Amino acid sequence: MSKIETFLSTEDEAEIVEAIRTAENRTSGEIRVHIEASSKMDTFERAMEIFHYLKMDNTQQQNGVLIYVAVEDKDFVIYGDKGINDVVPNDFWESTKDIILAEFKKGDFKTGLIKGILKAGEQLERHFPGLHGDVNELSDDISKG
Repeated sequence: MSKIETFLSTEDEAEIVEAIRTAENRTSGEIRVHIEASSKMDTFERAMEIFHYLKMDNTQQQNGVLIYVAVEDKDFVIYGDKGINDVVPNDFWESTKDIILAEFKKGDFKTGLIKGILKAGEQLERHFPGLHGDVNELSDDISKG
């Protein structure tokens, strides 16, 4: 069994998807989580590739956020599109990464991802509040590579 298969349980994944739905319920922003064994390249560059592959760069307001995790590399990246990057505080992604990392260091990957998702959701709600008729542009499911 690979590390990606044991990284999160089915129940953990369901709770993470629910956190994504909760965070997106109050915003037009889109949040995705992608997990794979190894980036096999620079993690940030791989996160950018996955962001494009998942069509996260096609959101109407450029407000997609990807949390990319390379399990065997023990590394992760939070990647936000131009719309959200232009409006969040300069230290926002690093402070969000610190919250996730604190839980990851304890081995609590589910809680780390949920806390990061909800924190990103707060900023998305602040800058891209949900409007009546907003459409969920991207799947909330965890993608795996």
